[in-house]
Amino acid sequence: MSVTIDITGLPSERVVFDLSPLAELGAALHALAEPAHHPGLHGWATATAAGLKPDLAERLHEANFLWTATMSDVFQPYAGLPGGSGRPGATLADELDMLDRLDEERFMQAALEFSCSASHTSGEPVRPARALELAANRGPRQLDFTRRLLADPGGVRAWLRRLFEDCDEAFFADTWRRVRTGLAADAREKGALLRRKGLAEALRAVSPAVTLDEEDGRRRIHVDKMAHGRTSAVDPEVGAGVTFVPSSFGWPHLMVLYAPGWRPVVNYPVGPAVVPDPASVELLQRRMDALAHPMRMRMCRQLARGPYTTTELADTYGITPPEVSRHLSVLKKAELVTVRRRGRYVLHQLDVAAVARIGSDFLETVLR
Repeated sequence: MSVTIDITGLPSERVVFDLSPLAELGAALHALAEPAHHPGLHGWATATAAGLKPDLAERLHEANFLWTATMSDVFQPYAGLPGGSGRPGATLADELDMLDRLDEERFMQAALEFSCSASHTSGEPVRPARALELAANRGPRQLDFTRRLLADPGGVRAWLRRLFEDCDEAFFADTWRRVRTGLAADAREKGALLRRKGLAEALRAVSPAVTLDEEDGRRRIHVDKMAHGRTSAVDPEVGAGVTFVPSSFGWPHLMVLYAPGWRPVVNYPVGPAVVPDPASVELLQRRMDALAHPMRMRMCRQLARGPYTTTELADTYGITPPEVSRHLSVLKKAELVTVRRRGRYVLHQLDVAAVARIGSDFLETVLR
């Protein structure tokens, strides 16, 4: 599974690292609404929530599905502006002006992404009856929002702008001043790495989950996620290019904007909470499949206590050595068992550290 961005023929200068105050506001709102996703930000989330005025807290609750169930693309309007530079605005006000300039269809698609994400990523026009049906499945708040949006998209856009401006006044301006310097330093560092050592090294620095594939004359960026998606970075309507945006509120999320007609954007986490080497989706699936078999689970219990040979395990569980070997082969492919030799004996032992990380790897992978 992965999201693929085709960059065949794209000049390296069209891959940019830049800051987005509106995207960072979206990430901050997500951390505020979903503190369990971000244990390292618990103190910030608690203090910020406690300081919100009741009216603002109520309005945030009214629209929080825009940054909880999915991260709406309204937070990255520059990526959907035809003929734009493909770069975020220098200030939150600049990016809110860009949000005002999005055409109505694009704005509605992005705002309805929480219920119509399949239509959003396929580029289909908004179908009001279907949008209302899907929103109703999500709950009364989503249904009311969808009705308002379909009836008065301009009014909802103005309402959202005022909401974001009030967030800026209440807490985000101070937060942005605190994190901006570090994000700017990261963007400069990644841009310099791109110029000095090339795109593959720059992507590796973004995340081990982001890789460059060069095969059969094509170049593609792969983002390892539990999702299937593909887009092209060479779209004359919105301008060729890919934008990478760092976030101090992002971990464990690694988000990709890949809607048709929008410039591809990768939002990646930075900061001390970032896990440097997240498990791949494929490895996590292998591990969970390996542990789904009852005999392999029983073997793991034995191998956790010490090293054993194939013959010893066969005697313990009353099965043949070839059967043990087949089970061990699955565990080794899942990188859950280590192997070492002692004389003429081959000893197998459970990698306890790898097993201990499965829970957090699963959570990080599904949230990525």
